[in-house]
Amino acid sequence: MEPVSSGRNRSGLLSPQSSGAHYEQLARRYLEQAGLRWVASNVRCRAGEIDLIMRAGRCWVFVEVRYRRNDGFGGALASITRQKQQKLLRAAAFWLAGRGCSFDTVDCRFDVVAITGDTLEWLPNAFQTDN
Repeated sequence: MEPVSSGRNRSGLLSPQSSGAHYEQLARRYLEQAGLRWVASNVRCRAGEIDLIMRAGRCWVFVEVRYRRNDGFGGALASITRQKQQKLLRAAAFWLAGRGCSFDTVDCRFDVVAITGDTLEWLPNAFQTDN
């Protein structure tokens, strides 16, 4: 786990949307420094939303970014429920289909960037399409 400098006043002045965008930007920079290439952010479709779409070589990487101020309710990682995973899988399948692709025709993986307090944890390949 790596400490994260949030650079924001914790007085609660940021709206939930601004706060979410802030942590998604932190996650994006972290992943870019790790060698992934950014493709898109906040991709919305009728099947759901994908926080970040990145590339790792020829592999599509669909990233869920979760933030929790503390671990009082299990932390950010604990908030990735099976229901949330299924929603991300459907959104990714929909997005790929729009490009004439599917899970069977392209390499892809599902990563999670969980930020609890000032600690960032990246879980590459956090779950599979056959979940």
